[in-house]
Amino acid sequence: MEITALGWAVTIALIIGLLVLDLMIGMLRPHVVGFREAAAWSVFYIAAAIVFGLVFAGLVGWKYGAEYFAGYIVEKSLSVDNLFVFVIIMSTFAVPAEHQHKVLTFGIMAALALRVVFIALGATLLSLFSFMFLIFGVLLIWTAVQLYRHRDEDPDVESNLLVRTSRRLLPVSDDYIDGRLLARVDGRRVVTPLFIVLVAIGGTDILFALDSIPAVFGVTAEPYIVFVANAFALLGLRALFFLVTGLLDRLVYLSTGLALILAFIGVKLILHWGHTVDDRVPEISTAVSLVVIIGVLAITTVASLVKSRRDPTARAHAGAVTGFRRRQDD
Repeated sequence: MEITALGWAVTIALIIGLLVLDLMIGMLRPHVVGFREAAAWSVFYIAAAIVFGLVFAGLVGWKYGAEYFAGYIVEKSLSVDNLFVFVIIMSTFAVPAEHQHKVLTFGIMAALALRVVFIALGATLLSLFSFMFLIFGVLLIWTAVQLYRHRDEDPDVESNLLVRTSRRLLPVSDDYIDGRLLARVDGRRVVTPLFIVLVAIGGTDILFALDSIPAVFGVTAEPYIVFVANAFALLGLRALFFLVTGLLDRLVYLSTGLALILAFIGVKLILHWGHTVDDRVPEISTAVSLVVIIGVLAITTVASLVKSRRDPTARAHAGAVTGFRRRQDD
């Protein structure tokens, strides 16, 4: 699939425009985001992703259109796990509600920038070395196993290497000081806790990119589709945070479902690599991938809601794959 320079330029301009819109809303009018506002923005971003996919499919064909929607659903489901960690970060650092909008918007911008780097690196490796499909597949299966093993744990945000280094090297104020990142206290230049929060979000997103980028390459080998699927999934993350924060605890089987999806895509990548070596090795089609991913998410959601209704004390966890972990009973 060939995307012209104009096509890339229009797409990037669209993404940047949506990011600027989101950022300006938070900066011009800091406020607590209510359910109605969060729901409206969530519907807007999901509608924007769907409209983009329909237009995209109409221009390049439904083969690539199906890959986009599969990639978007994969990234959207994995982004819900991001929300768990965002909730943990917000509570750990006691971020005031009126500043959470700004934190999320800046965090999403940083996440998107990091994803662009990982996408470019992944696309280059896959184009140069076909065995990278095997390596990505094994990485996803290993991630799935670790996520399932630690499905009842949450990451220890304050033990993140970037967070610890920032606290050690930079003077940090005690207060958020009107939501600023930098301030002057008693004549001394300091960073506020909001700066540390952004470091924490950026550091954890690097870990998330290690599974999400190989996962989306498992449903499409097109860097453009990988980029737009990631971009639209991340753009809706800010509104989704405020919309479903109170519901996240009820998704008790989410980590299990995500582990199954990652394992399935890992197997798909390995089979694809095997097919490049021997035509007799079967491949998993995009249509089958779409059905499996949607099916796992649906079953996981229904089972979670049933479990939480029968056992009100059951609580969901983000799951911990790499780095420091903490158990909920610690």
